[in-house]
Amino acid sequence: MLYFTVMNSSQYPSGTHAYLPFLYVIWSDDLLSASELEVIRLAITSDKELPAAARKLLLGWINPDTPPSAATQKHWRELIRESGASYREETAYPLSELSSAVGKALDPERGTPPDLTVLEQNLGIQPNHYRHVFEQYSAPRSFSEYYDGTLLAQHHLGKAYSVYRSLDSLWEQKDFRWEIQRNKEQHRQRVSRQVKHLANKGYGALAYPEGSGGKNDMPSYAAVFENLVFLDGSLCVKFGVQFGLFGGSIEKLGSEKHRKAYLGKAGTLELPGCFAMTETRHGSNVRGIHTTATYLHESRELVINTPGPDDNKEYIGNALEARMATVFAQLIVGGKRHGVHAVLVPLRDASGEVLPGIRVEDNGYKLGLNGVDNGKIWFREVRVPVDNLLDRYGGINAEGEYSSELKNSNKRFFTMLGTLVGGRICVGKGALAGAKMALGIAVRYALRRRQFNDSKRMQEDLIMDYPSHQLRLIPRLASCYVYQAALDEQMENYQQLTGGDTQKLEAQVAGLKAIITDFANDAIQESREACGGKGYLLENRIADLRSDIDIFTTFEGDNTVLLQLAAKGRLTDFRTAFNSDDFFGVLRLLRTQAARRLGAINPVYVNKTDREHLYKPAFHQHAFEYRTARLTYTLALRIRDYIKKGLPAYQAYLKVQAHFLALGRAYSEEIAYQSYRRVCEGITDEKHQALFDRLGALHALERITADMDWYFEQGYVGKRKSKAIKRRVERLTTELRPHVASLVEGFAIPEELMQQVPIARDH
Repeated sequence: MLYFTVMNSSQYPSGTHAYLPFLYVIWSDDLLSASELEVIRLAITSDKELPAAARKLLLGWINPDTPPSAATQKHWRELIRESGASYREETAYPLSELSSAVGKALDPERGTPPDLTVLEQNLGIQPNHYRHVFEQYSAPRSFSEYYDGTLLAQHHLGKAYSVYRSLDSLWEQKDFRWEIQRNKEQHRQRVSRQVKHLANKGYGALAYPEGSGGKNDMPSYAAVFENLVFLDGSLCVKFGVQFGLFGGSIEKLGSEKHRKAYLGKAGTLELPGCFAMTETRHGSNVRGIHTTATYLHESRELVINTPGPDDNKEYIGNALEARMATVFAQLIVGGKRHGVHAVLVPLRDASGEVLPGIRVEDNGYKLGLNGVDNGKIWFREVRVPVDNLLDRYGGINAEGEYSSELKNSNKRFFTMLGTLVGGRICVGKGALAGAKMALGIAVRYALRRRQFNDSKRMQEDLIMDYPSHQLRLIPRLASCYVYQAALDEQMENYQQLTGGDTQKLEAQVAGLKAIITDFANDAIQESREACGGKGYLLENRIADLRSDIDIFTTFEGDNTVLLQLAAKGRLTDFRTAFNSDDFFGVLRLLRTQAARRLGAINPVYVNKTDREHLYKPAFHQHAFEYRTARLTYTLALRIRDYIKKGLPAYQAYLKVQAHFLALGRAYSEEIAYQSYRRVCEGITDEKHQALFDRLGALHALERITADMDWYFEQGYVGKRKSKAIKRRVERLTTELRPHVASLVEGFAIPEELMQQVPIARDH
């Protein structure tokens, strides 16, 4: 038997012993990299009370060229055992506490051991790294209370937090308890009752002017909207169609006479309505819809007509209950087309009977959202008064002549659609809420569920303690925080809109809606798989979330189309010029602007791998900005070259569609991160600001990793830096592992609803 099994601790200099648990775990689990070694070195060298002999010995033990022998490592283990110290998993930093106890037991003369929590924070060491090392087991609490979930929610949600909490009493009511719904008629009836209740409480009219029963508070309306996803996606969408799309179209596209006549009734649900824009044949091409609104001067009427069998309005939410529709149609006055306008068209009488000339069909069962009555609508020579034309941006005067302050038809079209951009922000918020709910369920399940162990132990490990499981969930938790900030900022921008050109806002919102709804579907699917078979059960909610949120990628604009819209917005602030004959002039301007920011990357920067650099927001921001600028510049050059060869601008555009999509995503990710950094800078509590900084770093590095092939091809990162970034993603997930429960609390998901999910409730 080797002597090290019975050696005592006196052979090591005073001050050494408190570091032994860290050294043993680090070397036994091969956690060391160059940056981790630097963290340990700094901790040792900054310990002013550490005797010189101890410092020399410890620094020698962290030299990767001469690692401690197996016999030395086994000796450390024996000393830790003989100390009688044990760890407590329920503390925020259990290994630091254990190290302190070992130091006191083996080195009592030194006094108070050093505080080594900085090592545990920066190295991200978790109980699953050392539980087997010490052959100990203490029934762990599955969370740390180091961070206050309420404070996290307040930082995360800002003003919306109070709106969230105002809804708490709602979830206690019987009609607002989650239930499995598989009959669409019963589901629709339940959702209709819920929407009526919300209308009676004044939630539907929140965004409307005070004169129409509202509070002119679009951000609060959006907070209610996203909160409803936690209960039922159908409720959220039905709420949005009635008060956001139908009511919003009256407010934003109509004049005072329309608001006075209809908006208050829409807010109380006295006037159920729908938003009839999309057509079967034309999909996302709103400008190309075929429904017409032809003006008859003799009777001062508009005649609404869907000319062909596939020119009908399609997938219209609330179609089977609405008594009025906002119908988008080509306005024809005096035989001349004036582009797409919106007209209020009655659909049903007071008894609910469909009016003459109108045909409505149920879309039937869908993949999800079966509590929403989606339908198809045809119009055959339906006449409405000319006053039903929503005429804020274009109307017909007493002489029967069309007039608009916006003479350019393209500008008029985009301005009209831009006023409805709030709907796209809400769609992004709703999808993100679905992701939060699914991730919250998956995390709470992972903090209870155990499986596998090594052959020496009888009890299994929490699945949340497995690095692979952490990588599935924790980066997505971080992204939820980032994307919430982006959507909230855009909603504030929309709230403050006072008219004028909205194309930049519309382009940014389009891109954010696309990347966030894509993210949400990915996060929900990953959450389902992370819960195994339990995630497949309807009672555990994730299945319905997956079905309901799926459609968010295509309604309010197909994501592929919206990413191209975002890219066009980035390519030039003059989108009308993009479609004009002066496209060369736009490209010359863009090339001059972009070239200034695309100098050669410093080789030192390309290979910089230290922790401080990789965690620094300036690096993340530069990486996002560089990708956007480079993609913009190269896209402009490609289009220019195609046009030089004689291709029409539209054909040149088709040649580079994939490039447009890449630029749209890059631009949107840059915007999202910029918004999040502004939130971080506004947090005055240093402890919580540090957490938000780490969440931002994890999101940014994960996004950079996702595009690593591109960064590598461009020479922006070298091989060493690429590997370092990927390792940092893993390290950050481990660092954040003790706080996942608090991070989920920061979503402010109603606890009443969480307790209705079997795998997420407290036991």
